Amino acid sequence: MNKLIIRELHNMPYEPVWRAMQAFTDERNESAADELWVVEHPPVFTQGQAGKEEHLLAPGDIPVVPVDRGGQVTYHGPGQLVVYFMLDIRRRKMGVRELVTAIENTIVDVLAEYGVKAAPRPDAPGVYIGPEKVCSLGLRIRRGCSFHGLALNVNMDLSPFQRINPCGYAGMIMTQTASHGGPTSVAEAATKVTATFAQLLSYSEIEATTGLPEAYV
Repeated sequence: MNKLIIRELHNMPYEPVWRAMQAFTDERNESAADELWVVEHPPVFTQGQAGKEEHLLAPGDIPVVPVDRGGQVTYHGPGQLVVYFMLDIRRRKMGVRELVTAIENTIVDVLAEYGVKAAPRPDAPGVYIGPEKVCSLGLRIRRGCSFHGLALNVNMDLSPFQRINPCGYAGMIMTQTASHGGPTSVAEAATKVTATFAQLLSYSEIEATTGLPEAYV
């Protein structure tokens, strides 16, 4: 099974997509294809399993959703590309660290196409342009399968990040690709990121579709 389905969800609220991710992961079998879910979310803070309340400085009118991924608190909002990695990593004989590295390398490679030098950091998962964070990363593995994924800041209002300690780091400065000559739209970034990831993991068959799987709508 070397097929990858790229599922475009457009703009959807966070919680229904999260619940669908959980159900998809719990119910998939060994013949289910891997999928990437591509989405933009309305403004929301998500608090990972290790999340500490002190990192929520002033959420105000933006809802906070406690979730089952790794990591601390982050922000999702319009103009940010979110990709969820619904992969059977046991079938691919991948470890979690390998998957994290593949995701980070995908973003580094995409930005390199635009002449933007970016890199991961060993002490704080994600991808950085200099000292500024452009891409956050948080995963969950269940039954040998991954869900959750990355959030790449493309062309958005970054001010809500000032209401939190992003990913649990006080003073972490967030940036976006549009500020560095990178992708300026979520659609452009999504095309590049999904294609680069598929190539990096050598998927031989790619299928594009839209909307959540029917069983989880």
